[in-house]
Amino acid sequence: MRKTLAIAAIGLVLVLTGCGKKDEGGNATAKPAGVEAPYTGQDWSQTVVKTADGGFRMGKADAPVKLIEYASLTCPHCRDFTKEAAATLKEKYVRTGKLSWEYRNFVLNPLDLAATLVVRCQGPDTFFPFAEQLYATQAEWLGKFNSVDEKQLQAMGALPQEQQRVKLIEVTGLDEFFKTHGVPAERINACLTDKAGVDEVLKLMDHGQKEMKVDGTPSFFIDGEKQEGVYDWKGLEAALRGRVS
Repeated sequence: MRKTLAIAAIGLVLVLTGCGKKDEGGNATAKPAGVEAPYTGQDWSQTVVKTADGGFRMGKADAPVKLIEYASLTCPHCRDFTKEAAATLKEKYVRTGKLSWEYRNFVLNPLDLAATLVVRCQGPDTFFPFAEQLYATQAEWLGKFNSVDEKQLQAMGALPQEQQRVKLIEVTGLDEFFKTHGVPAERINACLTDKAGVDEVLKLMDHGQKEMKVDGTPSFFIDGEKQEGVYDWKGLEAALRGRVS
């Protein structure tokens, strides 16, 4: 796979884990009983903060149910989950204050790290919209990455890591993506060369591996409990139904 070759060429040391394991259990999804009355209270999906652990949490801080998702921006299974789940999670669960949703970046490769740095350093207000837009266009920018020839990859690999990240954003067209969404070139470069930002992402990943036992993306936790065998919206929604009133 070309992505693996590119990672080796660029040489950034990251522990790679599996992206999207299949649900062997065939979780069933039950039909909700009855029709709920329209919600007219505060829209908690508009409240997003950066947490002490380094994730970005959408929703009410003291929501009775707390969902944590470890995910990668280059993971196709994470993309599929977001496409299937984001709207329902926000509308049905987060907006009403029943559940908070915290996204924690779990980077899988140098391109993932580069994109993650730019998204994170724009702050909480744009974190989820940027993540959703990157998932929606993932095939396009990953396709550009996979079309880079080996000679160019080797040349990139000879650069200092900060410059490697800048080149990765350029060859994938993500620099233009961010610019069209209001992030100027100077800001993009500042994010990509921010050592504190890199350290924060790697610390978040280290905590996920050592403390939370994350072994693939996406991984889900409900109230601190890892949802074993749950890697998609079908399985997660079934687990939430048993906890969210």
